[in-house]
Amino acid sequence: MKRIYMDYNATTPLREEVRAAMVEDMAVYGNASSMHGSGREARARVEEARKKVGELLEVPAKTVIFTSGGSESNNTVFNTMRSLTSDKRGAPLDSGRRGFITTAIEHPCVLNSAKYLQSMGYTVTFLPVDESGRISMEAFKKCLNEETLLVSVMTANNEIGTMQNIEEIAALAKAAGAWMHTDAVQAVGKVPVDAVKMGVDYLTLSAHKIYGPKGIGALYVKEKAPLFPLIHGGHQEDGMRAGTYNNTGILGFGKAAELAKRETPEYGKTMRVLREKLKSGLLERIPNIRINGHETEALPNTLNVSFPGAEGEAILLSLDLAGIEVSTGSACASGSLEPSHVLLAAGLGPELAHGSIRFSLGLGTSDADIDHVLETLPPVIARLRSMSTLEIAQKGK
Repeated sequence: MKRIYMDYNATTPLREEVRAAMVEDMAVYGNASSMHGSGREARARVEEARKKVGELLEVPAKTVIFTSGGSESNNTVFNTMRSLTSDKRGAPLDSGRRGFITTAIEHPCVLNSAKYLQSMGYTVTFLPVDESGRISMEAFKKCLNEETLLVSVMTANNEIGTMQNIEEIAALAKAAGAWMHTDAVQAVGKVPVDAVKMGVDYLTLSAHKIYGPKGIGALYVKEKAPLFPLIHGGHQEDGMRAGTYNNTGILGFGKAAELAKRETPEYGKTMRVLREKLKSGLLERIPNIRINGHETEALPNTLNVSFPGAEGEAILLSLDLAGIEVSTGSACASGSLEPSHVLLAAGLGPELAHGSIRFSLGLGTSDADIDHVLETLPPVIARLRSMSTLEIAQKGK
């Protein structure tokens, strides 16, 4: 059975060009921290990859720090803020800034980092969002004050694709004297991302979202922005991230970044056409559905749909049996039976949140794939709705 993969927001397959670059690098066995010839060759390759990642973000290579992925990068930023303002026990100092502002729809690694700091005595505000997933700028302005230390708002949401106006948010944060961080893991490679133009101090990205390898990511740190290491040890990354360089992963990341830099504009156009075809087809063929996320300010490849009267996991498993792979939300929350925190924050009730499916498209998605989904999904929804206790109860009234 041919399998149709529509879960690119969870992870992307390695591109052949990336795989080839990684295989080639496996022959370069030197430790990039060693001073001999083999070490210097390995280090040169690391620095070339760093340059390519920097070019993808429109920033100098020296502002890019390699990490193990998005979660580590995000945790490093929050750990830095804590280190700046805490005593030896990790509790916030009595004087100075101790406020954090983030949103209710962030990735779990940001939400849980913020909740941890809240448990330590820091003040944390989780901004609500409207039904499209956008924060209220007026509400944000009211939260900003002389106590605000860090503002952390994701560029694009991983579940519904909604994008925030990071440039405006960052300008307001900086005017208030706060540091600004954005988790851009889902945005990089799908839309152009210029960290300098955005005005952020920190920006997170991950290789496996742009057709690179898993286990490698990066953190952009604006010059003169503070940074404290999350992992202590050797002198790697100017002492900001200890550990032997993951040369093969870094080389793969560099190649993926090079391709993304060149192809992102056209990629976005192609994905938007496919997404609109899927969206219009679902609206035409399946009654009583809800499209989640912002109508225009959204990732070009992401479509989140609620199907009242049908349970999300049942839809996912039915499609999987038909060879179509989708998601009910964030891959990092797939072990939870709780409804999506993103959809609940956007005002959907538990039933609609439980009955949602995320289609995230990518390089392997074709017109024929969209056609197959549009043929397969309507009878699946009809069958599940006919079995739904809610539907049966409504018919009995």
